[in-house]
Amino acid sequence: MSDHRSIAGKAPRPDQHIPLVVVGAGAAGVAAAVEAARAGVEVLLVDEHPVDNDMMAMDVPLCFGQRMDATVRNRAAMLERVVETNPALATAHDAGVDVQLGTYVWGAFVNSATVQELPAPMLGLADDRRSWLVSFDRLVVAAGARDVLLGFPGWERAGTLGANGAAALLMRYRALAARRLLVIGSGVLGLHTAALALEHGVEIAGVVEVEAHLRGEASEAKRLAERGVPFFTAHTIREARGRTGEIESIVLVGVDEAGTPVRGSEREIACDAVCMAVGLVPSVELLHLVGARLVFVAALGGWVPEVDAWNRTSVASVFAAGDCAGAHDGMLRAPDVAREQGRVAGLAAAVSLGALDRGQAEARRGVRAPLSPASSEMQSYWQAWLRTQIEAGGWEVNVCQCEEVTRRKLIETKPPRYLKWESPQMSARDVGTLLRDGPINQDQIKRLTRAGMGPCQSRRCREQVGLLLAQAAGTTLDRIPLPTFRPPIRPLPLNVLWPADEPAAMREDWVSWFGIPTQFSPHWTAGMAVDEPTAHARLILSEE
Repeated sequence: MSDHRSIAGKAPRPDQHIPLVVVGAGAAGVAAAVEAARAGVEVLLVDEHPVDNDMMAMDVPLCFGQRMDATVRNRAAMLERVVETNPALATAHDAGVDVQLGTYVWGAFVNSATVQELPAPMLGLADDRRSWLVSFDRLVVAAGARDVLLGFPGWERAGTLGANGAAALLMRYRALAARRLLVIGSGVLGLHTAALALEHGVEIAGVVEVEAHLRGEASEAKRLAERGVPFFTAHTIREARGRTGEIESIVLVGVDEAGTPVRGSEREIACDAVCMAVGLVPSVELLHLVGARLVFVAALGGWVPEVDAWNRTSVASVFAAGDCAGAHDGMLRAPDVAREQGRVAGLAAAVSLGALDRGQAEARRGVRAPLSPASSEMQSYWQAWLRTQIEAGGWEVNVCQCEEVTRRKLIETKPPRYLKWESPQMSARDVGTLLRDGPINQDQIKRLTRAGMGPCQSRRCREQVGLLLAQAAGTTLDRIPLPTFRPPIRPLPLNVLWPADEPAAMREDWVSWFGIPTQFSPHWTAGMAVDEPTAHARLILSEE
């Protein structure tokens, strides 16, 4: 006799099966898709650009800072621009790749110690109208990187961008509304961002560096100086000003060798946007969901997947390439490095699927482009910026904009201010008391303060929270565990997500799968405390 409450055979079925799915249509992703397709593999290439205007307003997936012009509302025009600015997409299409733009990956589902009923590993995909499931044999993740954002008074105003967000608006969308941009951070990323903006007709109000000397190539700085770009070394941000909810100017303050603001050194810089270019971190959410082993490598931006010489992760069917496998300054100077990583991953996926033998792959692989050694001081650089911004701007700055959690509330682990909940036990708790119970982690702080639980899904605050916790605990960022991720790993409207709901056969008995009947009562149970119309409807039906 079968158990009708069993979930066996009732799991959602994928809409289609693809031997190889590549996520991300940047240099690495397109190269991986093309190599595998040319080897005879059926390939699906998905990329979430052009991003829906509502998602861009929430700074997903990049920090666009409300500096998109009105053209981003025209989805057809944005799709055309995305294709025009990425000629490699045509090469992928000619190679037989199924290219799907404006398609989000919101989840990954694999069998594990706690899940055994999936017919195959699956991805949850969605566009602006619907969501669906696709199963795969091999997966290449080329999801890119995010910007490191560090808050300051007034950073909630429209006009605070990340370097990658600004680059996307300048190049991919051609829709940056800013006219005068202040760049925070020098180094390869900051100088590159300033040069890119100048090339697209945006005035650079200056490049701000917290250290006494500029970082990055002297030749790049010289070219910017020749074009009239001022540099403000040994400076940090005190606040952003504006009368209408938008940035109109930034107040800078000089800092001494200890990072302490110098009295009387304030200067106000007129600008309508400020671009944070202090660093990048790999986008590893999808890799986390599929169970790939992540390790902390300071020189590559933090948590990265552990990969072998063929860009295979610890999960044999999953490969990683490009910035999500390690954000390296060298890739900004030489995009061919990311492209080469993608080619290697595509070839390796084809070999594992039996479309190529290893000798053929070795012959096609060629010589890997060398990368100059990356700096392992990036975390201390971020900490230097954070310390000076705390000294200049104080502890009442929101570290998490979505949930309005200030730096002070985070360190004191106070509940969200809108709950208006205080108790002696809560007042006695802070990061110091939590340390007595074990190592600090972001999941714990998220549950206590809600920092990182907003619509941006911690894209704006994850690194800030980690740095603040490390500082409070007297440790380094690598000792603060990465927060866990769960689907959906990007916000989606419910009317888009609902088609992936459980089938009717599963829904019929889902109440019983809580395991402890006394923990939950169906809302249609007779004699319930709350008298709802649905209860009467079910009673009438049962009586008939």
